[in-house]
Amino acid sequence: MLKAILAAALFVAPTAVVAQSEDPARATVQALDEGLLSIMKSGKAAGVAGRSAKIGPVVDRAFDLPLMTRLVVGPSWNGMAAADQTALVAAFRRMTIGQYARNFDSWSGETFTVAPQVEERGGDKLVRTTLGGSGAPVAISYRLRQSGGQWKIIDVFYKNAISQLATRRADFGAILASGGPRALIAHLDQLAQKSGG
Repeated sequence: MLKAILAAALFVAPTAVVAQSEDPARATVQALDEGLLSIMKSGKAAGVAGRSAKIGPVVDRAFDLPLMTRLVVGPSWNGMAAADQTALVAAFRRMTIGQYARNFDSWSGETFTVAPQVEERGGDKLVRTTLGGSGAPVAISYRLRQSGGQWKIIDVFYKNAISQLATRRADFGAILASGGPRALIAHLDQLAQKSGG
């Protein structure tokens, strides 16, 4: 009876865990972590511009920025002019790179640990990591989706709970509703400049 209950529980489990250290989704996250450590080790001497230049290509490879931008914008995306869509993706990229360059500006022994298990979520994959260092460890999870034959990040969960996309969609929704795409582009550029990017 116990075996039958356990088998039933596994059958209805919402996620499947894939224990593959060579999983391509895990490799995407590992490459991002290595890029972040690299700019942290560059430190303040590299300046925000130097760290941005270094992390930019890593962000481009790791993230599906066009899809993330579309998800942040929501249903109004389909009604936008192609030029506005392109400009929004570019602004979202500048903001993302700028924030990484600002937040990962020095290194004092921090490490990233990527969990060996990769969880499957309805066609997507979830890779869990931990940022360790002088303070309390910080859990960061990444949701990835296949795009052009590669697994790319489409959302980041801080402390395994706070969805970056959901937070930004809530924050940006009012700006988009009141001022349209141009207002949101200006806001993203302000965030990028605040980040120093």
